[in-house]
Amino acid sequence: MSAVETLDRIAREVSVCTKCVLHESRKKAVTGEGPADAEIMFIGEGPGFHENEQGRPFVGASGKFLDQLLEQAGLTRADVFIANVVKCRPPANRDPQPEELLACSEYLDGQIEAINPSIIVTLGRVSMSKYVPGAKITSIHGQMRQINGRFVIPMYHPAAALHQPALRPSILADFAKLPDQLNEARAALGRPMVEKKKIMLPPKPEKPQQLSLF
Repeated sequence: MSAVETLDRIAREVSVCTKCVLHESRKKAVTGEGPADAEIMFIGEGPGFHENEQGRPFVGASGKFLDQLLEQAGLTRADVFIANVVKCRPPANRDPQPEELLACSEYLDGQIEAINPSIIVTLGRVSMSKYVPGAKITSIHGQMRQINGRFVIPMYHPAAALHQPALRPSILADFAKLPDQLNEARAALGRPMVEKKKIMLPPKPEKPQQLSLF
């Protein structure tokens, strides 16, 4: 089964999942979105109000900030895969409970295996704990490490900057390092370096030359 087929299957299963109580208030499951061969995979914590309404990850205020952060790193949403540790919205945006994380882990792990990204970026404390349990995000944010054969970078959740403006410079600095970290991960994994695509502008029309009568 191809990566695209695997991701489609997971999306269908998630849409009707009843493994935990989160399905009871689900309007639309938020499976995740992005290319099946994405080099970078972002993992957030859980869908919020707007995500539950639209079925897409990071579409609220924090999503707009994430778009800005991606642009700073020379990326767009079309370049990365964005998912969450749980696929349905926790009530009142509370932290996912251990049993809910466990129920969704099969889906998330399946996505990771299918996409096989060079880098996984965890957004927020809950997502970080999947790979670095017990760590403090204030101590390790922005630092890339290899965990179980994968490169993982814990980062603050974009929403943190909205609630705590003092964190904004740290988040901007972490994303600024992402292109170099990606090249480092590529080199370690033996994957080809990919140059940033240059935007080709159409040539400027030449001014018509006035012909001499002589």
